[in-house]
Amino acid sequence: MEGYIHSTESFGTVDGPGVRFVVFTQGCPLRCLYCHNPDTWEVNKSTKKMTADEILAQYDLTKSYYKDGGLTVTGGEPLLQIDFVTELFEKAKAKNIHTCLDTSGIVFDQSNEKIIEKMDKLLSVTDLILLDLKHINNEEHKKLCSLPNTNVLNFAKYLSDKNQPIWVRHVVVDGYTFNEKYLYELGLFIGELKNVKALDVLPYHEMGEVKYESIGVEYPLKGTPALKKDDAIKAREIILKGIKDKRNELKAV
Repeated sequence: MEGYIHSTESFGTVDGPGVRFVVFTQGCPLRCLYCHNPDTWEVNKSTKKMTADEILAQYDLTKSYYKDGGLTVTGGEPLLQIDFVTELFEKAKAKNIHTCLDTSGIVFDQSNEKIIEKMDKLLSVTDLILLDLKHINNEEHKKLCSLPNTNVLNFAKYLSDKNQPIWVRHVVVDGYTFNEKYLYELGLFIGELKNVKALDVLPYHEMGEVKYESIGVEYPLKGTPALKKDDAIKAREIILKGIKDKRNELKAV
């Protein structure tokens, strides 16, 4: 089986625990306004195809770096190629490699038995999921990412029910997600989940603007300032308060 691969990175430090070999898959159904990889959007684009064995051969070239890390598959949206990612992770686990999946869960459909079957198979060889929760409010999620968040939130609950370890990631953008009400509501939602191992609150940055210019696409957040570090800390504190309040509420029931 071959996967549509945008690129690989041999020294990833922000894509899961430790130093990691990172695979960027091609294709994504979302159009997030702050996306810094617009060149990964197009599905099945004429890009390089790689087998799992070819990827792991690249991994082996620098495997001495990954003693406390492993392999991360991101995108794009890797779940668009779930069969390929599953095969890659199966072969990685056979080599005792820590596997991490970076996803929004947007393609999850809890009413589709075939998707659930495939997802369960993938989870059996996945050590950690980096779950991107982009906006807790459905209407605002559509404005920010072009699609509703129903599948995303259902996916988060599904992972909780499976007790699948996750790191929650949330990008804070002034005028979109830097909002006390929405941040607190996000915390309340996360507080219901039983499988959260970490929370990464990521300040919006402008570094993706150059990529848009290079592919001739207008940058949708042009003029939006990068979020200040202090504001990112404040946002994280609001989310944590929501988490704490929800967990205290559940304990009291």
